[in-house]
Amino acid sequence: MPLGTLDREPPPFFRQGPSALSKLAVCSALALFLMVADSRFKVMQPLRVVLATVLYPAQWLALRPVLAYQEASHYFSSLSAAKAAQDEVTKKHYLQSQRANQVEQLALENQRLRKLLGLRERLQSPAMAAQVIYDAADPYSRKVIIDKGMADKVGLGAPILDESGVLGQVTRVYPLVSEVTLITDRDHAIPVLNTRTGARGVAYGDASLHADAMELRFMAANADVAAGDLLTTSGVDGVYPPGLPVARVEKVERRVDAVFARIYCVPLALVSGSGHVMVLDAVNTQVPPRPAPEAPAVVSRRGAGK
Repeated sequence: MPLGTLDREPPPFFRQGPSALSKLAVCSALALFLMVADSRFKVMQPLRVVLATVLYPAQWLALRPVLAYQEASHYFSSLSAAKAAQDEVTKKHYLQSQRANQVEQLALENQRLRKLLGLRERLQSPAMAAQVIYDAADPYSRKVIIDKGMADKVGLGAPILDESGVLGQVTRVYPLVSEVTLITDRDHAIPVLNTRTGARGVAYGDASLHADAMELRFMAANADVAAGDLLTTSGVDGVYPPGLPVARVEKVERRVDAVFARIYCVPLALVSGSGHVMVLDAVNTQVPPRPAPEAPAVVSRRGAGK
C-alpha cells in the first residue's frame, strides 16, 4: 500500500458521527422548544405566513383537477335531474291533454245522450238505446253495426235515430248485433214530407255530390221546392213514424230539357259521427192485428115447414 494513502481521511461511508438516538433527542427537544415558543410568543407566525404564500400556487394547481371533477360530476348530475324533470313534465302534459280530450269527448257524448233522452220522451213508440260499434267493412255502402240484436228483440226494418234525426234502418239482425243501413246509402229510400208545402216525395242516398248527401227524386221540374226546406218522415211506408226530421234541401237544379228536378239534400243526423242511437219499433209492428171475421148467423129451420 502506498504511504500517501495513510494521511488521507476515510471515505464518507465510514465516517463516524452522532448516533441516531442523539439526533432524535436533539430534534425532539428542538421541536418541543419551537412548539412552546410558537404557542407562547408566536415566533413561527411570520414563517408560517411566508410558507403559506409560497405554497399557495402549488396548492391551487393541485386543487384544479379535484374542482374540475366536482364541477363535471355536478354538471352531469344536474343534467340528468333536468332530463328526468323534463320527462316527468312532458308525461304530465300528455296525461293532462288526454284528460282534456276525454273531458271534451265526454261532454259532447253527454250532450248527445241528453238530446236522445229528450227525444225518447217525445216519441210515442217504444224505443231502446244502442251504441254504434263499428262501420261495415264494405267500402261501397254506408252501413254501421250496433250492439243490439235478436237477444234484445230488435226487429228487421226498425228505424234508427240519433239526437238530430233519422239515421237509418235495420237491414240485418244477428243474435247480439244488428246491421243498420244509413239513409245516405245509395240503395236506401225513405218517404219524406216537405214541411213547408206538404208535398210528399222519396229521398235516396246519393254520393255524387259529397260523401254524406241525399237526393229527393221524382219531383217535377216546376215543383215548389226551395233550398232550406225541411224534410220529415211522412209515415206512409209503415216503417218510420211521421214527423221525424230527415234532411234539409241544399240545392235545387231545374233544366228545361228535364222532366224532373235535381234536388240535393243534407241529412240532419250525424251519419258519420253518431256514437249512441235510438232503436224504434217499426210502425207496422205497432198496428193491432186485423180482427177475425165474424161467423155467419145460422138460421134455424125448425119452424120453416110450419
